[in-house]
Amino acid sequence: MSRLPLVVALALALPTAAQATDLLQTYEMARAGDPQLAAAESDRLAQKEGAVQARGALLPQLNGSASLNRDHSSRPGSLTGDDRGRSYGVTLSQSVFDWANYTSLRGQKALSHAADYDLEAANDDLIVRTSNAYFDVLVARENLAAAEANETALKKQFDFAQARLDAGLAPITDLHEARAGYDSARASTILARNAQDDAYRALAEITGQPITELKALPDDFRPQLPAEASSEQWVNTALDKNPTLKSLQYQVQSAEAGVSTARAGHYPSLDLSGRYNNSTGWDSVHGPGTPGTSVDTEGRTIGLTLTVPIFSGGITQSRVREAIARRDSAQDGYEQTKRALVRSTSNAYQALVAGVSEVEARRLALVSAKSAYDASQVGLEVGTRTVLDVLNNQRTLFAAQLDYATAKYNFLRSRLGLEQAAGTLDIDDVQEVNRMLTVDAPAVKSQ
Repeated sequence: MSRLPLVVALALALPTAAQATDLLQTYEMARAGDPQLAAAESDRLAQKEGAVQARGALLPQLNGSASLNRDHSSRPGSLTGDDRGRSYGVTLSQSVFDWANYTSLRGQKALSHAADYDLEAANDDLIVRTSNAYFDVLVARENLAAAEANETALKKQFDFAQARLDAGLAPITDLHEARAGYDSARASTILARNAQDDAYRALAEITGQPITELKALPDDFRPQLPAEASSEQWVNTALDKNPTLKSLQYQVQSAEAGVSTARAGHYPSLDLSGRYNNSTGWDSVHGPGTPGTSVDTEGRTIGLTLTVPIFSGGITQSRVREAIARRDSAQDGYEQTKRALVRSTSNAYQALVAGVSEVEARRLALVSAKSAYDASQVGLEVGTRTVLDVLNNQRTLFAAQLDYATAKYNFLRSRLGLEQAAGTLDIDDVQEVNRMLTVDAPAVKSQ
C-alpha cells in the first residue's frame, strides 16, 4: 500500500491543523514522515523487481552488434597497405527449456508475496511505534505534573517543619526528614523533566516534526475489552493473518524453489538462436599498379543448441546442499516465529484482560492515597500526626499517581499489541483508540 492515498484520505477526513493534537493526526504525520516505513516501501519495490528479472530470462533476448576496424601492415621488400572492414549483426535467442529459469521465477514470485506482507508488518509496526511514543509523552507529562506537585507539597512540609522548629514545637529531626524528602522530590522533578523532553524527541523522530499539544485519557477512564473472543481464538487468528508469519511462509516456499533451481544444474537445457550478419572488408593498393580489393559478406544462421552438463568439479552438488541447508534454516525460522507468536498473542490477551482490573485497582489506590494524605495533613496540623507520617503518605500518593498513569496507557498498548499480533491492526483501531483521548493534556513545559 502506498502511503500517499492514505495520507490524502486522512487529510480529507481530519480538520486542518498546524500541529497534531490527537493520535490519529500524529499517525498521519508518521505515515508521511517516518523513514523506517519509507525504507520498507523501497525494499518492497526492490524485491518485486526480482520476479520481473526472473521472468525476463524466459523471454526472447535480442542483441545487436557493430564493428569497424583497420589493420596496417608494412614490411621491407613486401607489399604494404591497409586492411579495413566493417560489420553489423543481430542475434536473437530464446530459451526453449531450462528448468532453472522456471524454478527461479517461482521462487522470486514467492519473495514478491513475502515483500507485500513485510510492508504490511511495517505498517502495523508504525502504528504501534507511533502509539507507544505518543503514550510515552502522555505518561511523561503526567509523571512530571505529579513530580512537580510532589515537590510543591514537600516544600510546604519543609516550610511547616521549619516554622514548628522555630516555634519550639517540633524536634530538629522533623526538619531533617522534611528537608530530605524535599531534596529527593526536587531530584525526581529534574529526572521527570528530562524524561519528558526525551519522550517528545522520540515522537518527533517518528513524525519528522515536533508536536506540543496532545489529547489524553480522562481521569475517569474505564477500559473495556474488544469484541468477545477467547485467547485461543486470538491465537488462531494470529496464525492465519499475522503478516510476519505469512512472509516467512512465502520465504520457505522460495527456499524450496531454490533447491529445485540448484538441482536444475544437473539437467540439460535447450536454446533456439538466430543470427543475421553483414560485413564488408577491403584493402588498399598493395603495390605500384595493383588495385585494392573488397569483399561483401551476408549471412543468416538459425539453430538449436542442446547443453548437457557432464562434470563441473562438484559445484552443482555443492549448490544443492547449500540450497537444502538454506531451506531447512527458513523452515526452522518459520517454526520458531510461529511458536513465539502463539506465546506473545496469548500473553498480550492476558495482559489486556488483566489491564482492565489493574486500571480500576490503580484508580482506587490513587483515591485512597489521596484521602490518606489529606487526613495525615489535617492530623499534622492538629498534632496527631508527625511530619514523617505526612512524608510517607505523600510518597505513597506520588507513586499511586505514577502507577495509575502508566496502567491507563499500558492498557492501550496491550490492546494495539494484541491486534498487531493477530494481524488485524489497521486504521480503524487507531481511530477507536483516538476516540478515547478526549482531554487536553496538562500544559507541562520543559525548562
